[in-house]
Amino acid sequence: MLSGSSLATAINLAYNIAVARFLGPKSFGHATAVYTLLTITSAVTLSFQIISTKAVAQQTSEGGRDAVYRDLHRGAWGCGMLVALLLLLFRQGITNYLNLPTTMLVVLLAIGAAFYVPLGSRRGYIQGAYGFGRLAKNLVLEGAVRLVGSVLAIMLGFGVTGVIAANAAAMIVAYFAIAPKLSAQIPNPLPFRHAFREISQAMVFFSGQVLINNCDIVLVKHFFEPKEAGLYAAVAMIGRVIFAFSSAVVNSMFPVVAGTGHEERKNLSLIATSLLLVLSVGSVFALGLRVTPGWVWTMFFGSSFTLPGPHGFPYLLALYAIMTVIYSLSVVIITYEMSYKISNTSWLQLVFSGVLIASICKFHDSLRQVIMVQLILVIVLLIMVGVWFLIDALRNAKELGKTDSRTIRLIRRISEDDAIAEFLKSEFENAAYRKYHQSLRPIVFTPDAEDQSEAAKRRALLFLRHRALWKELPLDTEWYEAQVSVSDLARVRVFPRAQWRKLARGNFGITEVVERMQRREKASADPFLVKISEIRLGLSQPDSNPGSVLLIGLNETEPLTILDGNHRFVAAVLEGRVDRLRFVCGLSPSMARCCWYKTNLTNLTRYGRNLLRHLVRHPATELESLFERSG
Repeated sequence: MLSGSSLATAINLAYNIAVARFLGPKSFGHATAVYTLLTITSAVTLSFQIISTKAVAQQTSEGGRDAVYRDLHRGAWGCGMLVALLLLLFRQGITNYLNLPTTMLVVLLAIGAAFYVPLGSRRGYIQGAYGFGRLAKNLVLEGAVRLVGSVLAIMLGFGVTGVIAANAAAMIVAYFAIAPKLSAQIPNPLPFRHAFREISQAMVFFSGQVLINNCDIVLVKHFFEPKEAGLYAAVAMIGRVIFAFSSAVVNSMFPVVAGTGHEERKNLSLIATSLLLVLSVGSVFALGLRVTPGWVWTMFFGSSFTLPGPHGFPYLLALYAIMTVIYSLSVVIITYEMSYKISNTSWLQLVFSGVLIASICKFHDSLRQVIMVQLILVIVLLIMVGVWFLIDALRNAKELGKTDSRTIRLIRRISEDDAIAEFLKSEFENAAYRKYHQSLRPIVFTPDAEDQSEAAKRRALLFLRHRALWKELPLDTEWYEAQVSVSDLARVRVFPRAQWRKLARGNFGITEVVERMQRREKASADPFLVKISEIRLGLSQPDSNPGSVLLIGLNETEPLTILDGNHRFVAAVLEGRVDRLRFVCGLSPSMARCCWYKTNLTNLTRYGRNLLRHLVRHPATELESLFERSG
């Protein structure tokens, strides 16, 4: 999602640079003002997107997701037509207020808006179903059509009218390109009263957001000369790049949080990672803008985009970037709360948008003053939003400190070589080990614990596939054979990878995953569920050996994560035969630094660095060397 959104942002940046360079400040100001009107109408679009995301993420069946989407999509089309009608009715007044050259620009905007609102509901469906790749591709497609269409229209002599037509075409193409495939129609499981409250909350939030993000461009277009308004539009465009990145973070975070329970939300690692991403990337961006010389922007936009004096282009760009980063932090906090409850901070943001409009109308002696007014107000907004969030966070942290005093029973201490031997038994049938199946089967399934040469070969075998995984475990990890009973299931989490992420929908507790799996439809047609069924069948046979499950954790009291054996564990829970499994548990006080146990930005960065280091190793060659030395 972040990669696709970054590409879409880069395309939109290229669009703004191309339009600014070819049209000049005056016409670029016209194009930006009209596009800003479309962005303001996105309060409706984004409302339907975020509610569709939340409603779809909270449904446990495909039919329920489709039923919720159908009703929201019909409502989105009704609102889209209403927005288009209002733009057409007031096109002359809008043209006069913004000093536009022709009403045709507003007419083209109305056509695009009619498709833009229902596009939000379609994107919300894909986002709520965790289709981040498809959503990112749709954003890229929209940006590409806008860029190519605008440049082509300018080359053909259509000027700013052609640019707005290309924007409308981008919305239409994006709408038809992301049509979801729906199942048979069933009644909508989302009560109308609940849906109305959610849509109302979203409308309040996005009304405040789009006003804060775009009212300055509209007001500057009204109060300043066309050339100055065009220069300010170029400055604000950089802020939109930063905000687009923060939106990608929010779009990834929102459905995950919406699908989790209260206990999982007590752990603030997800919002902490989101805030850190926005702050770090935005700060680097702002610093880069400040030190970039002015001639660079002249080279990109053209000689007309210059500002004399100490508060030139680099200064205004950096100042606007700082303001956008601070506001983006508030957005992350507000949307985090919106994902699981009705958030009153949405109303606070809307009030601030009104204060912001009034303040710019009062203080607009220079472009710098306009940005300073916004900077002061978004700092106040962040403080107020943050204080309430911290109060809730501290309350939740206090509850989280009341941990369950029960412990996992540790039967006996075992060596790391023993743990590797158990891990390898479940992995050995993989195709990666095909050429070793006959020659090395004895040292895998009937290991000699005293033979260090065998232990070295088993380690090398495991590292053929899982060197990066195993090397992330802390060096002081101690291994035990453990006993896990049904009463311990609440503290066990599945390993968050591959199809398990989609199934868990943000809640990786083994009991919640099993409940979601039991509600899955058409199990026989799903290869993933077929595999679980085959394991369950094996567990029911008295002479079967289902293998071991490897767990990792801080200690025997804290939650445990499955390192290997997701399928076996879930199948055993479904079959009611957890007692048939053997459990190997790796414990370390430093396990929170392992990305397999706790996923956050710091741990993932460490894993990425280690992964690059492991790329230069050749485990197959090392394994062959071991055999040569042993004869």
